[in-house]
Amino acid sequence: MNLANKLMTGRALLLALAGVSISACVTSRVENIRENTTGLSEGEGIVIMAKSYHLGNETEAKFIACVGNSIGRGSSALRVVPNTEFVDALFPWFEPRTAPAETKGLPALMSRPGVAEKIREKGIRYVVWLDGDTDKVAGGGSMSCAAGPGGGGCFGFAWWQNDSNYEADVWDLSGLEDAGTVSADVSGTSFLPAIVIPIPLIARTQNKACNALADQLKLFIVSDEAV
Repeated sequence: MNLANKLMTGRALLLALAGVSISACVTSRVENIRENTTGLSEGEGIVIMAKSYHLGNETEAKFIACVGNSIGRGSSALRVVPNTEFVDALFPWFEPRTAPAETKGLPALMSRPGVAEKIREKGIRYVVWLDGDTDKVAGGGSMSCAAGPGGGGCFGFAWWQNDSNYEADVWDLSGLEDAGTVSADVSGTSFLPAIVIPIPLIARTQNKACNALADQLKLFIVSDEAV
């Protein structure tokens, strides 16, 4: 069998594997704990903030943007104020070193000159504090690639598991209270089989966690019942 035939055969086999495997490699769990009733009036919106410093890296900043974009589109979209716009408008009270760590610090913050007025001006009802990350927790397999006068290719099999765990604390700036928590835990195993050509079968856990968390947050915020 020449190299071209090997490539065609290998690609066909890998595509068949993809069809079998890709739908069964991701599991997810979404939960919420409600502390108080919620709801939105006309003109009110939310802002999504990073709760801890490790969310400052590029990947996690993109996750926060993903959640905001998902909440802000569709038939049930909510108004989402960009966090940079919110932080600049409230400077310096929502900078990482000065932002309140708990809702019990909200009354003192709101009593500062101009803070309550600026929040009303921006129409912010809820601050959603997002925490979490995506980690590679396991992996294995082996892969070897070689090239020669007659062509080259890769042979082997590798896999890895990623866990995406995120939690959103929802603060109600109207009642100065903790509305509750929404969490999304997504686990997925990716595969890299290679018969001449490696074709990755990726479990996109972070994207799944983004969409699941955004959908649950929309339901949580607009409803005063457990979801």
